[in-house]
Amino acid sequence: MPTGFRVSLPSRFPPFLTEFLQRWRRPTRRELLWALAALPTLLLAYTLLLIPFTPAISDIRKAKVDLPAQVLSSDGKLLTEFKWANRVWVPLKDVAPSVVNALVATEDHRFYEHFGLDWRRTASAALHTFSGERQGGSTLTQQLARNLFPQEIGRAPTLTRKLKEAITAFKIEALYTKPEILETYLNTVPFLYNAYGIEMAARTYFDKSADQLSVLESATLVGMLKGNSYYNPVLNPERALQRRNTVLAQMVKRGQLEAAQYTSLSKRPLRIDFERQVEDSGPVPHFAVQLRKWLIDWADDHDYNLYADGLVVHTTIDARLQALANQALARQSRHLQTLADAAWQPRRAWGPDSALVQSLVRETPEYRRAVDAGQNADDVLKALLKDSSFMGQLRTQKTRLQAGFLALDPRNGQVRAWVGSRDFGQEPFDHVSQARRQPGSTFKPFVYGAAFDEGASPDDTLIDQAVEIPLPGGEVWRPSDGGPPSDKPMRLRDALAYSKNTITAQLMQSVGPERVARLARAMGVNESPLEAVPALALGTSPVSLKEMVSAYSSIAHDGQYLAPMLVTRIENRQGEVLAEFDPAKPQRALSAQANYQLLDVMRGVVDKGTGVAIRSRYGIRADVAGKTGTTQDNTDGWFILMHPQLVAGAWVGFNDGRITLRSDYWGQGAHSALPIVGEVTAQALRTKLIDPRERFEAPPEGFFSQLAKGLRDWVQGLMAPKPVPVPQPVRQPAPEEVVAPEPAVPASEPVEVVASTVTLPASAPVSPISASSAAPTLGPVAPVSVPAPAVVPDDAVR
Repeated sequence: MPTGFRVSLPSRFPPFLTEFLQRWRRPTRRELLWALAALPTLLLAYTLLLIPFTPAISDIRKAKVDLPAQVLSSDGKLLTEFKWANRVWVPLKDVAPSVVNALVATEDHRFYEHFGLDWRRTASAALHTFSGERQGGSTLTQQLARNLFPQEIGRAPTLTRKLKEAITAFKIEALYTKPEILETYLNTVPFLYNAYGIEMAARTYFDKSADQLSVLESATLVGMLKGNSYYNPVLNPERALQRRNTVLAQMVKRGQLEAAQYTSLSKRPLRIDFERQVEDSGPVPHFAVQLRKWLIDWADDHDYNLYADGLVVHTTIDARLQALANQALARQSRHLQTLADAAWQPRRAWGPDSALVQSLVRETPEYRRAVDAGQNADDVLKALLKDSSFMGQLRTQKTRLQAGFLALDPRNGQVRAWVGSRDFGQEPFDHVSQARRQPGSTFKPFVYGAAFDEGASPDDTLIDQAVEIPLPGGEVWRPSDGGPPSDKPMRLRDALAYSKNTITAQLMQSVGPERVARLARAMGVNESPLEAVPALALGTSPVSLKEMVSAYSSIAHDGQYLAPMLVTRIENRQGEVLAEFDPAKPQRALSAQANYQLLDVMRGVVDKGTGVAIRSRYGIRADVAGKTGTTQDNTDGWFILMHPQLVAGAWVGFNDGRITLRSDYWGQGAHSALPIVGEVTAQALRTKLIDPRERFEAPPEGFFSQLAKGLRDWVQGLMAPKPVPVPQPVRQPAPEEVVAPEPAVPASEPVEVVASTVTLPASAPVSPISASSAAPTLGPVAPVSVPAPAVVPDDAVR
């Protein structure tokens, strides 16, 4: 140490530390030797401490074995596989030799000489790093360790990461031969565009298999490994070309390519044949997404690797029913899309003067970017409205019709078919479990169920009259049915069959919104919030299709809720059962007697009401019940049908609720969603996937129930007036019975609102139900036979 070297120490250090530092200001030669000897010892100790935090030998063994979980249907068909990545594993012998030569020459030319760590390369990289110029020194084995275990090793440029990487590399070298390491590396390295491994890279960039790659193509792919995005041959062809020639030069340097070949090959242009490789999603892609989420948690809890342990997952999906559902939804969607395309033609509804179209343009990223850049908002809007290409793409995106379908077995809650959208590749958003839409009149059964549970009878009557219900804030809710009320009594069973809003609103006042909301939650609508207000009776709170079909399954299961079930058992590849799953325990949501009354009333929907097309068009004669649903302005169409062995429901609409079919006919759930359910159910009955002879069984009546019913009938008989003969009009066919398309409606013609919600100030006259009026009651009024209306309005607020 030079003499006169002094270090002034802060006075705040404690005396013992000050003395220690003073001593080390002038260390002796022995102390320096001890310090130099302690550094590698400490490094070794730290390395040993890190060993338990690196991948285990068992994990490294599994990494080479590509045994993804297989997902099977209940009838033994392969539905999909859960792979770690979108790749096809190929043995090293099926990879072009030029790929291996280029890889070793460029990335690790001493690969066959070291045991996982290239000491000379590591020391050189360390010196360059200390001098301020970072340089990679990882061998192929170290890169493989990092690719296989990114979470365990990490990617931060720290000493800890490098030590973990080196430890794992030593383990890999101890377990695998050099060819096995190369094979594993080439099958796991990423190449952008969801392409993993050399086989998928060859297909993506050159439309060929890995064994057909030329020297130039091999060099291009190997060149990407230094930086996939930076040397992307699709987006950065000039950089990719330079990097390709660098790889060729390395091959010459390492004796893998002749100099004359390099001179010739390096002058050739970069040629690619790019095509994204879409991972096969199988027949139930949306179901598979839900299943994968659940299965990952299960595998973690039970110490299994979803992608390498060869799990065989037996699901509840019926492959035959799923195929029927896929076909039915695709067929009806194509038909309705044709109508949507006609309704939103550029020179009709989709015009530059439309306020809706202008609003949609203002919501696009192109508009926002231009305005954020300082351009005048009006000028940007005008320019985009004149851009035919932009407007065409926006129209296609916004007016693309969507649909969802779900079928459950009400006896055990098993999911039998699941279709989340028209095309998973174009629309991965799941309209079964993710979408929240207003259910419209499909929510009405909960109102009637609550009333029956409180003692009402399906044959009780209410007057079909104008209804005005005061709301907080001085507003008044006026539900209607698209036409003037008849002012005549109507039985509850007929009111639900014909989806009468005025009767349902009165019934809601009788039982109360809170009671209806509780029943809906108990029956299965238990994920979406329900606003306990009078309008809830007409389905104003958005819910999912999965919730609604689950709730209807409770109706079909004697009023008992069963949580939907996805998996029955899990095995390994040897057939050993690892886990079995039983249906959830039933939870009573509605009394058996009230539930059967509700079910019987809902039979009327398909026998004579808004769902009569199930009988007339699809020829279904089995014991079924259901309900249609349509929301305000025909935004959403719903239909759910119950059979003792299958409950199936469908939703049809657009992702943007402001877009509709612009048709009062096709916008109704009876004409948009019902055909999907009707076709699937009819085919399932025809092929005996469900038994057409099965019937809903009425619960046995106890002594007190029979006595109460007898007394009720006796009282009603005493109070009933003598029946007055009423001339019966000739029944006109309901619109559901009309199979032919409705006549074309001019785009300028306003769409009729089947039902509406109107609010007025509190000072406006309120009748016949006002703030001072008592809630409507279900008194013993004599039943009056009400003929079916000439035009059956499908539901309302809808």
